[in-house]
Amino acid sequence: MEVNKNPMKTIFEKIQELDDLPSYSKHERFVEGIINAIDERIVGIGDALPSVNAMISGLGYARETVIKGYRELQSRGLIESKNRLGYFVSDDNTQQSLKVALLMYTIDTFQEQFYRSFRNELGVNVHLDVFFHHGNIEVFETMLSLVKGRYGMYVISPVHHPRTKALLSTIPRNKLVMFDRFEPLDGDFNYVVQEFERSSFAIFEQLADVIKRYKRMVFFHNPDSLFPPEIVRSFQKFTRKHHINGQVLREYIPGSVEKGVVYYVNENAELWNLLKDCNIKKLQPGKDIGILSHNDEPVKEIVGNGITTYSASFTEMGKLAAQAVLNREPIHEVIPTALIRRNSL
Repeated sequence: MEVNKNPMKTIFEKIQELDDLPSYSKHERFVEGIINAIDERIVGIGDALPSVNAMISGLGYARETVIKGYRELQSRGLIESKNRLGYFVSDDNTQQSLKVALLMYTIDTFQEQFYRSFRNELGVNVHLDVFFHHGNIEVFETMLSLVKGRYGMYVISPVHHPRTKALLSTIPRNKLVMFDRFEPLDGDFNYVVQEFERSSFAIFEQLADVIKRYKRMVFFHNPDSLFPPEIVRSFQKFTRKHHINGQVLREYIPGSVEKGVVYYVNENAELWNLLKDCNIKKLQPGKDIGILSHNDEPVKEIVGNGITTYSASFTEMGKLAAQAVLNREPIHEVIPTALIRRNSL
């Protein structure tokens, strides 16, 4: 069957046919009408679709409704936008679902919280592929080259590196949702992230009175790790301001725990070794020593009679990132960081 070569009026008719379905929003009528036009071969691959202004005039829809509808069809891979030329049909497989590429650091406890929330919020009709870059810029570049152009949306936790901006600039802004760490890009783009420097300083300030009861504060930070260097600056600023004897050490040496010290520990392996040494030396967290940890997780409620932490909600982050994917609406969200006081400090 030949494709209709004068499709514009018929596309409007396919959308307006759905006006009698009260359960359909205007957005749903717009998307489904164009899909029906493709299915019925009114338009085919390479054919132009009515411009945004033509759709507004012909349907009486709001501009944002038309733009949102075209974005959804783009994210499904059914149409494409050609600069200054308009929208064109790029695929006639209308049964395909939205395909999302998720690029994460790795699966640790709090990244898993993000993933579970994100996956649940997306629902079963969205195809999701997950990739891990482990904070390695070479792996990050390889992953981007593999997924680029193959997905309707890209949800990416970026690597903190000078090359990241250029690599992310290859992803269309309307298909990108940045999460976890914020990395600046030119122009407007969507993000759901946490902030490290100001929020960490604010948490230290909340704990200042109790920290001052100890003779010094030790922060274990390996410069080669994925841990945000912004927190180191906050720690140094805080200890200078309050004249606290603060030390940044590369790692915790088993057996070195000392009474009268606040330990800021973020690697779980180091935290477990510290707590093991407390048991051996009969030191009680919250009394003989203090312990603070970044990023909350369920086990920290239990071990050491409760570890004081501060953290952004990765569950909320995953939910909002998924909603940004599904709704195709702008989002610029910084997830608040909260202090969770327990017995260790």
